[in-house]
Amino acid sequence: MIAAVIGLGSMGKRRLRLIQKYNASIRIVGVDTSENRRTACVEEYGIQTYGRLEDLFHAHRVDCAFICTSPLSHHSIITPCLEQGVHVFSELNLVADGYEQNIALAKKNDQILFMSSTFLYRDEIREIKSQVRRVKSPLNYTYHVGQYLPDWHPWESYKDYFVGDKRSNGCRELFAIELPWLIDVFGEIVNVNVVKNKISTLNIDYNDNYLVVIEHSSGHKGTLALDVISRKAVRNLEVFGEELFLSWNGSPTGLKVYDFENKTDMEIDVYNEIDQLGNYAKFVVENAYLNEIVSFFESIHERKVPIYTFENDLEIIKLIDKIEG
Repeated sequence: MIAAVIGLGSMGKRRLRLIQKYNASIRIVGVDTSENRRTACVEEYGIQTYGRLEDLFHAHRVDCAFICTSPLSHHSIITPCLEQGVHVFSELNLVADGYEQNIALAKKNDQILFMSSTFLYRDEIREIKSQVRRVKSPLNYTYHVGQYLPDWHPWESYKDYFVGDKRSNGCRELFAIELPWLIDVFGEIVNVNVVKNKISTLNIDYNDNYLVVIEHSSGHKGTLALDVISRKAVRNLEVFGEELFLSWNGSPTGLKVYDFENKTDMEIDVYNEIDQLGNYAKFVVENAYLNEIVSFFESIHERKVPIYTFENDLEIIKLIDKIEG
């Protein structure tokens, strides 16, 4: 099997490493317009690289492709991949450009069109869902997700990659990460009330913080505080009600459930082995990225239906548009 990784930045390199970890027999080829990135991947991973998609398809019969470029370019890369009969794994798109066309094209060609939603593959999220589903009464939650935008990629200016663009801004990416799992755990969202503005000195033309009150069809409700201005990278969740008090600090070892009888927090260990990289925040866990790669290949080889689809993501994008509007 030949797998192409298109876009050899930080996410492309992550996918490269994890594909090799999943199955070393898969031949990986890379595509990037940057000669420096191509050279780095040749030296670090020993793969063959190309500067253009056309050169890749001329040289190889590719089986699947991982789209790891800037989100606004995804649709224009997905389409020719599907036209070549290539199964596609897409990172977050953040906009609905080309969705209907590519969904229809994938169905026509009987190709897998796989949408990343990494948090749905995290073991902590699965445990939170299990804890919530055990409870019969309604729950509330408070959830703060924030990280200072200049710290996202310390090696480059936030104006030089997609979070600086209003259409694919940093808050929009955080919403795209968090909303799918919140819906999966607490139920469909039936109402949102939003307070938003820009309070930082960041050189951006979009709101940098949101306070969102969310009502779910299940009767659960919550407040989501989301921003790109928090000088400390945080992901703090508290779920509370008569039958449950659960907290999570976003890290793989930070999930706790309060023991009512003994009046103490009980740590919940959900990992046998934790794969983390030293240059990322404590709540970035490689396990989940590997889990969704496994799911993608299961979709190809066993025709298993992914837990998150382009159709699901289109609804999330519509919801983010409503929150931003």
